[in-house]
Amino acid sequence: MHDRQRDRLRNKAIMVVGAGTGIGAATVARLCAEGARVCIADINLPAASAVAERMTASGYQAFAVAIDVVDELSVNAAFASAVARLGRLDGVHANAADLRTIFADSTALDVDLAVFDRTIAVNLRGALLCTRAALPHLLASGGGAIVYTSSDAGDAGEPERPCYAMSKSGLNALMRHVASRWGKAGITANAVAPGFVMTPELLAGGQVPPDFVDQCIAQTRSTRLGKVDDIAGVVAMLLSDDGRWINGQVLHIDGGTLLH
Repeated sequence: MHDRQRDRLRNKAIMVVGAGTGIGAATVARLCAEGARVCIADINLPAASAVAERMTASGYQAFAVAIDVVDELSVNAAFASAVARLGRLDGVHANAADLRTIFADSTALDVDLAVFDRTIAVNLRGALLCTRAALPHLLASGGGAIVYTSSDAGDAGEPERPCYAMSKSGLNALMRHVASRWGKAGITANAVAPGFVMTPELLAGGQVPPDFVDQCIAQTRSTRLGKVDDIAGVVAMLLSDDGRWINGQVLHIDGGTLLH
């Protein structure tokens, strides 16, 4: 990290939703390293608390709150708690997802509608509820940034995972709406769309077959798969002043899997 980046987010008040593991946890670490004060929100409060403990042990300002993004009361309470401790809100990374549903997401002909309902509830309703909770606080601060975690799946046209892809396409539409409606009020809204990212949990679990990894690498214009830090760095940029003239965009962070 360049020296200038170490202070790029100094004293910024940022909330990361879905921050107990994976991309969200890596984003928290990057934001803290750049000087932000961070609320770590996750449905798994022990996981969020563990991230907060690591950050505070390193001298950073961070704390954990519980959130269930499909529950409006839970979302509103989490944001209220975050703002009460942070004093204001300058940015949000909306990263929550129920990745368990991906493994049951098959095709439009045979997918269980319960899988569709859960996917839409978390990935789309959850993002809308977080947006509704965040915007008044961001506007009260004179503007701010929302970064959504989308996916290559929203644009790839894959032969499987239709529910996941639909939810991410809808998320991209929500993001563009926010940018269009509140851009003149100082709000930026963008999405990072990761390709296949090897999270620490996937690496530790060993459930990803080597031949699948090789297939994913073959589809990229890169020598490797993604790492959580690849995504975290772009999120940090979008939440900083370096990203203030980027609005309404889906940034594909995928090693060149999709070319636009």
